[in-house]
Amino acid sequence: MAAKRGSIAFFATYRPPLALDIFSLPADPNATRQDEIHLTDGISYNYNGQAIPPQALRTILRHSQSASSSPPSNLETLHIALRFNRDDDDDDDDDDDDGDNDDDDDGACDDDDDDDSDDDDHCGDDDDDDDHYYDDYSYDDDDNCYYDDDNDDHNNYDNDNDDEEEEEEEEEDNPCPTEVQVYSFVDVYGTFSGVRMEDSGCIAGGYTKGNGTIDLYLVYASTMEPIEDRRQPWTAVYKTNLRTGKTKRLTPQGVSDLSPSVSPSGKKVAMASFERNGWQGENEHLHTDIYMMHIRNPHVERRRVIRNGGWPTWGSDNIIFFHRKKEGFWGVFRADISNGKTRVTHRVTPVGIDAMTPAAINDTEVAVATIRKKSKFDEDRVAAQYRHIEIFDITAPRQESIEITRNTRPKTDHYNPFVIDGGNRIGYHRCKSAHLKSGKDMHRYFQNLKSPKHVELNRVSGVFPTISSDGSKLAFVDNEFKSLWLADSKGVRMVFDTKGPDNIFSPVWTQNPEKDTLYVCMGPSFNADKPLEIHAIPNVSNVSSDNIRSVPLTRGSFNNAFPSTDPRGRRLVFRSTRNGGDKRYKNLYIMKNAKIGEFSGGTIRRLTRGAWTDIHCQWSPRGDWIVFSSTRDKPRDAPEKSIEGDPGYFAVYLVKVTDPDVWVRVIKSGDDIAGHVNHPCFSPDGRSIAVSADLAAVSVDPISLPLFLHSVRPYGDIFTVDINTRDIYENEDIENYTRITHSRYENSTPTWTMHSTIRLDAVWSSRLKNSYVPTSTYKYHEGGESERRIGHLCIPRRCC
Repeated sequence: MAAKRGSIAFFATYRPPLALDIFSLPADPNATRQDEIHLTDGISYNYNGQAIPPQALRTILRHSQSASSSPPSNLETLHIALRFNRDDDDDDDDDDDDGDNDDDDDGACDDDDDDDSDDDDHCGDDDDDDDHYYDDYSYDDDDNCYYDDDNDDHNNYDNDNDDEEEEEEEEEDNPCPTEVQVYSFVDVYGTFSGVRMEDSGCIAGGYTKGNGTIDLYLVYASTMEPIEDRRQPWTAVYKTNLRTGKTKRLTPQGVSDLSPSVSPSGKKVAMASFERNGWQGENEHLHTDIYMMHIRNPHVERRRVIRNGGWPTWGSDNIIFFHRKKEGFWGVFRADISNGKTRVTHRVTPVGIDAMTPAAINDTEVAVATIRKKSKFDEDRVAAQYRHIEIFDITAPRQESIEITRNTRPKTDHYNPFVIDGGNRIGYHRCKSAHLKSGKDMHRYFQNLKSPKHVELNRVSGVFPTISSDGSKLAFVDNEFKSLWLADSKGVRMVFDTKGPDNIFSPVWTQNPEKDTLYVCMGPSFNADKPLEIHAIPNVSNVSSDNIRSVPLTRGSFNNAFPSTDPRGRRLVFRSTRNGGDKRYKNLYIMKNAKIGEFSGGTIRRLTRGAWTDIHCQWSPRGDWIVFSSTRDKPRDAPEKSIEGDPGYFAVYLVKVTDPDVWVRVIKSGDDIAGHVNHPCFSPDGRSIAVSADLAAVSVDPISLPLFLHSVRPYGDIFTVDINTRDIYENEDIENYTRITHSRYENSTPTWTMHSTIRLDAVWSSRLKNSYVPTSTYKYHEGGESERRIGHLCIPRRCC
């Protein structure tokens, strides 16, 4: 049954189709691949692990006895993975004694200091996507885990590299843990259960005060509460009492914090904060400062200790390591903050390499992720161009380091180290890319996500998803913009391949349910200087891919894109650079006959005009208005391109089809119009508009993500805004909106249908029996990860 307002599907541009999972290696340069331990259960996307101290683990275990292992919620939330390497003794059942309770939930309790618990137990950030990539497990006689690949659907294409791939898979001999239990933190403690993102969990408290011990807390960042200002992060730092389950906000209202870290004593919390700078649209190097506060009196003792820094980690209660970009390279620095003021700042990693996301082992040693040599897109990377984990010691000569991962998997990227067992082991997460095969098959998933009650929400593996008006068909293009894919009652299949230099993107169904037509853009993508044409593909679901044909509708030397039909499927609105001059300004045009376009006497009418960009247009279900994104209100003194080459200044507008002088701005991002509100689409009843926007800015530090030179924005979520369907002018600068997704990636290109998409989910699942192994047309001959191979959207940094 469909939700009250239907279903929204979208694409996540940064999120790799291959799952990330958490592993660890000994802090030994001679460690081998066999020494790598898989710390999680191999299900879902797992990030940013942290070891749980034994004292905290005992408290969590008491609570987890009443909780069951967590089913997938498809939210990026905190999970607890318990990995049992041996038979454990019975838990100590002694209850905590009450102690000092002078600060509301900050009780003190006596607790044993039993260190018998396994230090490999950790708290992780689990994207919990249940992707069905690797969810069939089989165990051999030695209880080692291997991936069962019995799905015939994986082998639809000839693979000339089968032998090589088998050898590569054999190298992935890391045993999967046989006894791992994963619990959702919200299920164990009953914390906030709405739609949100959680990250960077770490343990605080547990120190002695008077005759008792202060309670233990999980400290973490969450987007559970909205912030009043637009275009600012919703992330704030919270603490949850591990004994009582009570949650308290540590970040002051109106302030945005992320990447919290707890000092070794458990008393202090450091975090990256936008408190003085705010977020200005930066998409790689965040302009944050590092603040410190006391776990029990956060607002009284909060103060800035480091300017221009992020990702703090404590070497001692007076030493903080952090990263910042300086002299063109990311570096890890060490600061002495004795007496609450920064006394000495020292660059730990050498200039000339990129080093980020530090994890302190002690006050002189720190584990970092490094990229020792920059790379270019499409380059066959060497080991130094991958992200690897290294340990630096400030007492070592010439900034020498201990390489942890380069010897075990030289051509695999490793992310965000954390410390286990006092530094004897180093944890990290990485893609499980050794199981990606070569071929032309599509990375396929269709995931139903937790969402606000009024809509269903689905994440699609393909780019530019579009759902037919009756909800029976979904189309999208692959990450290379080379092929068009279709999901319907017949299954999931490729229906059109460009087979040449041109790209294909931005498919859209006709609004007329009686017609089986898709409209697409064909030509160079995201390059306004080159011709781009709109094509129709009739009978797309009823003709074999060998016989399918595309019909060009536009011609000339213009860049035409983002078509949308009227409700009857007779006319087409699109954006074009025709009449745009040397600067290639883009305006909206209406094609009066969507069947013949500009050919055979067909005509084009100009709808909007101006020295700006009008883009991402869609015709309303009632046929009277068109919604679109535009830079028309960009201030005259605004730079041509803002931070890091991002043009910005996009807001969403409505225009009357019969009178282009009747238009109104519906929703903007920042107060100065800066920002991105893009890809608007109407709800099927026409009473709401869904957009992809930076209204909530970033939710994590972007450099901690699988970030590549060609990547698009690492931020953006889906929002909806309700509109007045009777009077267009009543929709001017609407204040209220609803956040639909909470993600570390960019969620974009929403499509909205009134009909439930569960039937498509069922089709998808039926085609992916057993485990599904994605394939890729891009594979390094020696088996290394390539940027394309792990499935990132492969386009230049875009300018819309």
